[in-house]
Amino acid sequence: MVAEWQLLSDLSFADFLLWVPLDDTTFLCVAQARPTTAPTAHPEDVVGSTVDVEEHPQLRRAMAESRICREEDPRWHLGVPVRREAIPVKRHDPVKHHDEVIAVLSRNTNLAVPRVPSPLEISYLGSAADLCQMISDGTFPTTEPSPDVHTSPRVGDGLIRLDASGAVVFASPNALSAYHRMGHASDLVGVHLAPLTRSLIGDPFDATEVAQRIRSALDGQPSMRIEAESRRGAAVLFRALPLRPRGSAAGALVLCRDVTEVRRRDRALMSKDATIREIHHRVKNNLQTVAALLRLQSRRTSSEEAREALAESVRRVTSIALVHETLSMSVDERVDLDDVVDKVIPMMSDVAATESQVVVRREGPFGIVQAELATPLVMVLTELVQNAFEHAYAAGERGEVVVHAERSAKWLDVVISDDGKGLPPGFSLERTDRLGLQIVRTLVESELRGSLSLRRRPRGGTEAVLRVPLRARR
Repeated sequence: MVAEWQLLSDLSFADFLLWVPLDDTTFLCVAQARPTTAPTAHPEDVVGSTVDVEEHPQLRRAMAESRICREEDPRWHLGVPVRREAIPVKRHDPVKHHDEVIAVLSRNTNLAVPRVPSPLEISYLGSAADLCQMISDGTFPTTEPSPDVHTSPRVGDGLIRLDASGAVVFASPNALSAYHRMGHASDLVGVHLAPLTRSLIGDPFDATEVAQRIRSALDGQPSMRIEAESRRGAAVLFRALPLRPRGSAAGALVLCRDVTEVRRRDRALMSKDATIREIHHRVKNNLQTVAALLRLQSRRTSSEEAREALAESVRRVTSIALVHETLSMSVDERVDLDDVVDKVIPMMSDVAATESQVVVRREGPFGIVQAELATPLVMVLTELVQNAFEHAYAAGERGEVVVHAERSAKWLDVVISDDGKGLPPGFSLERTDRLGLQIVRTLVESELRGSLSLRRRPRGGTEAVLRVPLRARR
């Protein structure tokens, strides 16, 4: 009921309150809907409040007599005249529950704003009366799954009222605009909607499906929403509802929304996303080619110092390539850093410049970060772990490097610790001439806008403490 009643509220130009009985004399309001087509009768929040049957006798009458009950005279509420009606809500299951009344809907109309009867208002109110009678009959809403209330067409998007034969008796201005965009240039009144709509839709399967759903609604069957594109490229979202008050066929309501511009923007975004992923893929391929050339050059050089320098370059280029590889498979320019780090760690061990037997272990989640943070962050982690490989252990020495991450809403804290020989006396991160640490300092300060410190561990070894803000950067 709550999923469907915004439609009722807009058609009725009225507020709807859902009441459930607490006892024989008291009702509790459990839900509230305000119209988007008229001023509300209840600017205050009514949910959670109770009402006595002496104050609102129609609630008990509707529940006891299982019929719609109306007040003879409007009542004043917060200085506004309000007409109230009570509609019984039934659980339609004659076998198990004998159409038991389980709640009562109160339809409260603000009468302060005078209205001049128009075809639109008459059609809206007539459709609302049919749907309210179906609620009292226990046939609306149906037990079928309701369409997504956030994406289904609404009354203001476009409404078409059909008679029992399927001919249009009323079409709102927005509905006319949608059909004009689909390719129908004249008025809709008197036209049989199902064959007309079928002729306007380009895809024959979609055309058949839309027409069939309109006919099913005329036959009293519930209909889910469906989207179709016309031969002219206009995209329209449809939903058809049967109208069968007291079990007699009264036609159907067809809600429609022109979503052409929305779909064009969606396609443009999809094209842009695909282009970005393709760029990341090509950058990754180019970086892998550069890494392969550096490896080839390393094999041909006889200088050990040159080989080590080339190996470091291979490691840096490969780390960046891994980030671009991840971005090439991402749909939202976000990177699962845990996945990237778990790929980088074995790669660093393979290209380590020393022959140390060092194990690298990751603890804690890095989580998902934006693309602008991913590349500098991975490079910083790579350099710090590689620095531990090269300077914390002697050749052939065993050891363990632990990469520990802790994440909060605003910060990512990473501690990279080793159990090696520790920092040399008088070491200063600001005055070091090591290229890797100079790169790290530059990235942390200029790209990550975070902080980094290196310190001795009490039990031996070194800790690199990195803190990176996760707030949006400008």
